[in-house]
Amino acid sequence: MSGPVIELDGLGRTYPGPPPVPALRPASLVIEAGDYVAVTGPSGSGKSTLLHLLGLLDTPTEGRYLLDGLDTSRLNDRDRSALRGRRIGIVFQAFHLLPYRSALQNVLLAQLYNQTPRGARLQAATEALDAVGLGHRLDALPTTLSGGESQRVAVARALVNRPSLLLCDEPTGNLDSANAAALMEVLDQLNASGYTIVVITHDPAVAAHARRAIAISDGTLSERIAAEHA
Repeated sequence: MSGPVIELDGLGRTYPGPPPVPALRPASLVIEAGDYVAVTGPSGSGKSTLLHLLGLLDTPTEGRYLLDGLDTSRLNDRDRSALRGRRIGIVFQAFHLLPYRSALQNVLLAQLYNQTPRGARLQAATEALDAVGLGHRLDALPTTLSGGESQRVAVARALVNRPSLLLCDEPTGNLDSANAAALMEVLDQLNASGYTIVVITHDPAVAAHARRAIAISDGTLSERIAAEHA
């Protein structure tokens, strides 16, 4: 698809006090389909709040968030959850894999509530693991996977429903430098294939992979640089 995947129009989140805490000050931002954006900032800057809003895990106290042109502020909790399941894939710093389920089964779980026939679900899960370079590890349990492989299973799980947005929260935070570099190569390839990616990170090396860098400080967003992206 073309056009914006994300449109923020004065989006803000203030937590009640006393005193009230403005975790995200009113922000406007457009992220087009196929873009690759890094959001950087120190601890306590508002990165987690932005992540939760973009992932439909929290609701704003002001402004609007349009996802694929749909005003999410008009949705109830059930519809927000359904939209998140269809159009957003989230990769967290912790892998959140079930230890006694295979890599393939962990990815299949992301399709638990859709209406796709089982055969098609198996094909989609296998293709997602192939896309992250783990087509040979379908039956492996998480206890036998390296940290880098575990995070790639988590990426495959986020991809399996072919979301509009791949949202990554400190995806290399639990990885050594070699596995972090390998994971970022996977994300680069996914973006090159058309996925829209937003990475929340404190790591300049991770942010350097993105085409755009958005800084957040004291809850305020500002676009700082346009990074070169091969």
